[in-house]
This record gives sequence, structure tokens and C-alpha cells, in this order.
Amino acid sequence: DLPASFTLQGKTYRREKTIKHDFFAATGFYLSDAGERVVLKVGRTQDYAGVPLLWLGRWLCNREMRFYRACEDLPNVPALLGQVGKTGLVHACVPGRPLSKEHAIPDALFDELFALLDTLHGRNIAYVDTNKPQNILQGDDGHPHLIDFQISFDLHDFGNNFITRAILRRLQKEDYYHILKHKRKLRPDLLTDAEKAAAKKVSWFIKAHRLITRPYFLIRRRTFKRLRDSGQLAPEGSK
Repeated sequence: DLPASFTLQGKTYRREKTIKHDFFAATGFYLSDAGERVVLKVGRTQDYAGVPLLWLGRWLCNREMRFYRACEDLPNVPALLGQVGKTGLVHACVPGRPLSKEHAIPDALFDELFALLDTLHGRNIAYVDTNKPQNILQGDDGHPHLIDFQISFDLHDFGNNFITRAILRRLQKEDYYHILKHKRKLRPDLLTDAEKAAAKKVSWFIKAHRLITRPYFLIRRRTFKRLRDSGQLAPEGSK
């Protein structure tokens, strides 16, 4: 589980709530004594089936911090505040909520979101996880914010070559597709004719991804339910 508290830059933060707990990481809200809320994300440290996975937690933590540092000048990405332990990163908390029909979406939000993607793509980054609305926050300031760069892609890990550049371009195209999908669902009145056509086109890449991952997610949901019901997994935030 997440630690009850941690100290960073002379401040002590205490756990307020676990918001996500899966195979790769656990994430929670923490509060300082002064009421400052931050987010702690701890990569996996435990072995699985006898296989050491601390290295995986370290790798995921280090690469995600690299993406936050690459975006440190962007107001639509929360600031990285530091590292806790071997696999934990702390970033600022964005006051707001995930994209949802439950809240009015400002007219300019999707334009700003596309502009943010343009900036990331110009830095040879593919966000990759735009299909999850919970990773796109509608801030209390009315602007969109991106969080969770765990599976983002750049040209660092596997080098800059024609294969990785092709993968990067493909993933960047899917970034746009998923934002269009959210726009079609949440603000269809703002879609242009070109966007309507593009939002209906499902690429071979996405079709292949769905075919491969559907059995995995089915098994994972059932496994996590069994672990929660048996008490082997904390129910709060686990999925």
C-alpha cells in the first residue's frame, strides 16, 4: 500500500486518499500540515510470482519523471515536485475533475487540448493515453490539463531511428483520434465536418490493440475482483 506519510523538501505530507492502485503503481492524494494537496505515485516494488519487479518500478518512475521535466514550462501539465524512495514521484495536484458529461465543457477547451498536443508532439512526445478521460482534467481554471505519463512515448528509450519515428508518428495520430472521440461525445455541437469524418475512422492500429488487449482486461478485472473479495487487495482505488 501507499505510505501513510512522506517528507519532501522539509515538508511532511500525510495520505488523504488512495485514488488508483493497479499492477504497475499506486497513486494517492496527500496533504501537508498547511493543507497543500499533492499527488504521490509509487511504482511497483513487490515481486510477482517470484520475479523481482523493483527494476520495473524504478524504470517507470524515472521515465515518467523525464516526461514531466520535458513539460515543466507548460501550465497545462502539473509540476514535478520531487522523488520519494526508489519508485515514487510527486507532482502538484490540479484542482478540477476528469472530462465528463456531468460538467459543462467550455467552448475553447478542446481547442486548447489540441494545441497542447501540438506542443507535446513538437517535442517528439506522444501522450498515448488520451483514450482515458480520467487522464484529461478540466481544471477549476477552465483549462485542460494532462496527467499520468506512465505509457507516453518518445525517442529516448529505444533511440532515434526510422522504426521509433514511425511508431511515434502513429501514436501521435492516435492522440488526436481519441481527443476527437471525446469531443464527439461531450461537445458534438463544436465538431467540424472534417472532425466528424475523422472521429468515425478507426485505424488498424486501434483495431489491433483492442483485439489484443480485450482478453487481458477481461482477465484482469476478474482477477482484481477476486483479490478484493478475498481481502488480498485494498478495495480503495484498485482496478
